[in-house]
Amino acid sequence: MKSGNETSSTDFILLGLLSQTNVHMFSMAMILLAFIAAVSGNGLLILLIKVDSSLHTPMYFFLSQLAFMDICQTLIVVPKMAADFLTPGNPISAAGCGVQIFLSLTMGGAECLLLAVMAYDRYLAICNPLQYPLLLSKRVCLGLTGGVWIGTCVDALILTASTMHLPYCGSKQINHFFCEVPALLKLSSSDTSHYETLLCVCSIVMSLIPSSTILASYARILALVLRMNSTRQQKALATCSSHLTVVGMFYGTAIFMYMRPSPYHSPEKDKILSLFYTIVPPVLNPFIYSLRNRDVLGALRKLVGKCRVFQQN
Repeated sequence: MKSGNETSSTDFILLGLLSQTNVHMFSMAMILLAFIAAVSGNGLLILLIKVDSSLHTPMYFFLSQLAFMDICQTLIVVPKMAADFLTPGNPISAAGCGVQIFLSLTMGGAECLLLAVMAYDRYLAICNPLQYPLLLSKRVCLGLTGGVWIGTCVDALILTASTMHLPYCGSKQINHFFCEVPALLKLSSSDTSHYETLLCVCSIVMSLIPSSTILASYARILALVLRMNSTRQQKALATCSSHLTVVGMFYGTAIFMYMRPSPYHSPEKDKILSLFYTIVPPVLNPFIYSLRNRDVLGALRKLVGKCRVFQQN
């Protein structure tokens, strides 16, 4: 049995993002506020889609899946980061590190694939409105979502197993605030070139197929929208603008994170970028999809009205 401050030979130590100073205490408080906003905002969005029958459409079904992924992404990272900030030096077991890698890869990959499915949904809704209910029936939506989860779980399992199978004989201090594959590779005592090739291939497959689907879908949408009158153009573009904003934010961060030349990588920069794509999109996505969406705002007003009536009764 090991005491509270002892670690086994297989445990890792996360060095964290922030030090314990007054300035960093304020930064940590802001991160926790963002965490609360992400969980509550996405949770409210899922609730609205669940209780309002007008939102029982394929677009909002996929949006509820995106909100669930955002909640999971923040829960995977922030609580452990906060615990390590309050009591530095807490170990994380190899199994716990592997679980964190698997879950974070699963959520990131699932969001990547789901954004492609959502682009396909917009393509069918705008370019094939009469066949839209048939082409995206409830059964089809469940099948697409199941394919997203199965595909990302398989990819994440392969990468996680390969990462945790590498030997780690030297320092077990991970210069990061959560177990991320690039940070662990720096600790391995073996040649990781073959694994990095596998990681590159998986990343290309997981990004090329969704990005190609998104580009093809919006190319077809744009070709059709340009032939519409101005009123229909505005309506069609309004339904796509929120999704395009989320796509740009997600892929922009991923490209800047993983496609920079090696000389431009540093632990501090990588941690800041990881914090950005872990915290910022889950906070902003509910607002992006809600503020310019009359259906969601209408559902929110109805829910607030029901709550007031319940309180009065």
